[in-house]
Amino acid sequence: MNPDTRKYNETQWPSDEEICHKLAVEINRGLPNAMNKIWHAHPVWFIDGNPIVGYGKLKNCIRLMFWSGQSFETDGLKKTGSFKAAEIRFTSVEDIDPKQLARWLKESMLVQWDYKNIVKRKGRLDRLL
Repeated sequence: MNPDTRKYNETQWPSDEEICHKLAVEINRGLPNAMNKIWHAHPVWFIDGNPIVGYGKLKNCIRLMFWSGQSFETDGLKKTGSFKAAEIRFTSVEDIDPKQLARWLKESMLVQWDYKNIVKRKGRLDRLL
């Protein structure tokens, strides 16, 4: 696990730290070739410089977000923002379904929108895969 992600997880309340740790382990398992770093103050995983998945602390939960999640066929994510992102929120580690998370992670490698170049394209989002 990226040391900065580990440090981020360790700064959370114990129950949230447990959620964050579980998510990081499962994401690393599901996206073994993705690069993980802290981006905009939260752990995010990238493939070829394109953000794929990340999580962060909200007031009363940990939010897991897939940048291209609105285009996934696997159910369980809710639309967030004005582009193609979708999320799920967790309040306990028991809320995490590892099999469903693995399906989303697999799909995140197959379905991607080009967030890396959104500024260069003046807000236009193009499908990569």
